[in-house]
Amino acid sequence: MTARSSLRRCRAPLGLALALTGALVLSGCASNEATAAKTTPEASGSGGSGLNEPDVNGDGKVVIGVLSPGDINDHGYYESFVDSADAFAKEKGWKVIKRGSVPASDALTAARALCQQHVDMVALAASELKAAIPASEEPVCAKTAWYVPSSANLDQTPRILLSSDNPNQSMLAAGYAAGLKMKAAGYTKAGFVTGIKADFSVLGAKAFLAGIREVVPKATLVSTYTGDFNDSAKAKEAIQAQISQGAKVIYPYLGGATDAAAQVANASGVLTLTPGTDRCDSTSPKFDISVIFSPGDYFRAALENFAKDDLKMGTTRVWQLGVDRFPTVKICKGQGDEDQQLAEFMKKIGSKAIDPEAEVKRLG
Repeated sequence: MTARSSLRRCRAPLGLALALTGALVLSGCASNEATAAKTTPEASGSGGSGLNEPDVNGDGKVVIGVLSPGDINDHGYYESFVDSADAFAKEKGWKVIKRGSVPASDALTAARALCQQHVDMVALAASELKAAIPASEEPVCAKTAWYVPSSANLDQTPRILLSSDNPNQSMLAAGYAAGLKMKAAGYTKAGFVTGIKADFSVLGAKAFLAGIREVVPKATLVSTYTGDFNDSAKAKEAIQAQISQGAKVIYPYLGGATDAAAQVANASGVLTLTPGTDRCDSTSPKFDISVIFSPGDYFRAALENFAKDDLKMGTTRVWQLGVDRFPTVKICKGQGDEDQQLAEFMKKIGSKAIDPEAEVKRLG
C-alpha cells in the first residue's frame, strides 16, 4: 500500500486506495491517444484459460502491459508491482510495457492503447483503474489475458482474473505482532498514520488496534489522517505529533511518504511497520515488523501460472493469511517465542479458528 489498493479494498495502501505505493529496461509507455472502435482456484490455477498462454496473440513473443494509478517509483506498493513484472520478464526473456500515474478517467483509453501494442496480458496494479475492464471485451483486446486486483465493488467477468485478499486478516496480524513487542517493552499506546479518511483506512486502523488488544487488552491507538498518502511533510508532522502524545509503536500506513515517516520514528526509537512489503533488511529507514501484502507478490504468482498456461480467466484467486505464502506478517528480530506466537496466531486465522471480522468488531 503501500497502504493497499486501497486496502482494496479500495485497500491499497490490496489499490492501499492508495496507494498506497528493471532489469530488462523493458520500455515503453502506452499512448493515451488510442481509441477503440465466482470461483477460487488453488494457487496452481485450474486448467488454463484457453488463450494459449503466455504468447496469447501468437506473435512469437510475450509482452506484459502494466497500468498503475500510482507512482511506479514509490519504493512501496505500486513499485513492487512493476518490479515483479520486470524481474519475472527478465527471467523469461519477455518484455514489459508499463505506465504509472494513470488517472482513473484515462484507464479505458490506456488499456486500449496497450492492446494496440500487441500485449499478451493487461495487468492493472490496483482496482482504481477498473474503468479499463470493458476493453477486455472489445475486439482490440480479444487476444489478451487480464489480471486485476479485486475489491468489494468489482464484478467478476469472463475475460479477467481477479486477485483478492482480506485486509482484516493481515491488519489484525500486524496489530498482534505489534502487541507482542509492546507487551515485552511495557508499552500501551500505539499510533496509525495514513492518508485519506475512507472506509478502508478507518477499518484498517480498527483491525490494527484489535490485533494489539489481543495481546495488550488496555492498549490505545491514536489515528491521524493526513489526507495524502504521498506527502512526506504531512506524514512527518503526524508522526512527530503522535510521538509527542506517547505512541511507542507507529504504523505509517502510507505510500510514497512511508520512508520519511519511518525515519522520524527511527530517530525517536519508536517501533514501526511496513505497509505491504518485506523490508526487514532495510537499515535506512529501519522497520521492526514487515506486513506483507505486496501486490507484486501476488502478481508474480500469477505470472508463474501464466507462463505455464495455467492462469484461468473468469475466476477469482483469494489469498489467505495462514494458508498461502502471502499475505503474511513477520517480526524482523523476534525475541523469545514471539515468532512462534505470531505464526500460531496466523495459522489460527487460516484454519478459521479465529474470525478476523469478529475480532475487529469485538476489540477494534
